[in-house]
Amino acid sequence: AMASLLLFLLPFFILPFASTLEFRYHNNLEIEQYLLQINASNPDITHLYSIGQSVRGQQLWVLALGLSPRRHTVGIPEFKYVANMHGNEVLGRVLLLHLIDDLVRGYRAKETWFNYNGIDLNRNFPDAFAGLRRQDQLAEEKREAEVRAVIGWLRTETFVLSANLHGGALVASYPYDNSNGGSEQVGGASVAPDDDVFVHLAKVYSYGHATMHKGGSCDDTRPFLEGITNGYLWYPLIGQHDTSHTYRSFNNDVQVIFLERLEWKPAEDETGVKGRVLDGSGVPVQDAVVEVRGRRNICPFRSDRHGEYYRLLLPGNYTFTVTYPGHEVLTEMLNIPDSSDQFSAMKHDFLLRRITTTTGRSLFGPTQAPPSPSCNYTLNLEGGGAISGPSQTGLLVGLGLAAALRSLID
Repeated sequence: AMASLLLFLLPFFILPFASTLEFRYHNNLEIEQYLLQINASNPDITHLYSIGQSVRGQQLWVLALGLSPRRHTVGIPEFKYVANMHGNEVLGRVLLLHLIDDLVRGYRAKETWFNYNGIDLNRNFPDAFAGLRRQDQLAEEKREAEVRAVIGWLRTETFVLSANLHGGALVASYPYDNSNGGSEQVGGASVAPDDDVFVHLAKVYSYGHATMHKGGSCDDTRPFLEGITNGYLWYPLIGQHDTSHTYRSFNNDVQVIFLERLEWKPAEDETGVKGRVLDGSGVPVQDAVVEVRGRRNICPFRSDRHGEYYRLLLPGNYTFTVTYPGHEVLTEMLNIPDSSDQFSAMKHDFLLRRITTTTGRSLFGPTQAPPSPSCNYTLNLEGGGAISGPSQTGLLVGLGLAAALRSLID
């Protein structure tokens, strides 16, 4: 998979490339210098670019790492990491710097809670449930500069999985963090359609951690069973980065937050299915709706501009429905095996058939137009820095700098 990292930082100047990244906290200038050095020393596997500026005019840099860091690879999922969105939660930025360092070296070897405006960036993103509650959303141009930059960045990429690193508690928190007060509320939690996948992802991380799975806690937080929690059950949030982007993209943009005392452990490979949607002529199509029966999402899953779709699912049998204008509604049953020993999701392409009509009626049965997403945003996959071609990984760490990490494991 590919990954992306975002950090918020300050202006920069270039220093000689450091042979070793010290295991300590680095200030904004040092982090920016390090990213510039990494990019200058590794132009074949890194791509450093800005997605905008903070409220104080600081560049928000993204560092992408991968075998083709400037391009997207069809069939390779992309991942972004987010850390230090709250300025006083500094552990995540340290971990992401060392993740960059570890990935680059491995490949070669084979200040406060608010921003400068006093706004909590993790409460400033669009609320996925607001449209369902018929509440007015804050206009995008009125959101904080950092939030607008991240939203614009996300419109240029199609991430399949995502993690947001915070500090202050010892737990892996999974969606949803908010609720509409409807059927998603179960036993005090706000349950997402892919709740089984989220719980599995959280447990994979907590049990890969030295102590998180034991349910311990930091001094000022309560313990969590098996080291995980549903975000809403912990405490409801409106406008959080994680809830607003769960199911926000055309694929699984899963947001699992890994909090305090993190240790990087190799996680088990997640199972699921990926592939492309092809029209009646065998051409990949964008905006085909790819849904799983029994998993109704706030925003329908749609194929991207390359015709790709990704669904993170646990092993089992699933009924898929694929809808695209001018073509029959395609329904297929897929058996997703346990692929943890293959380090890859199952591949399956959906081949649609055009509607053939006589006197205005289909010869192959009923069809329907793709459902309109209930979300109140539009993803522009053609904008920004995304370029068709090989894939990427991204990491986000916060105080004014963005870093996207395109995974080296293509």
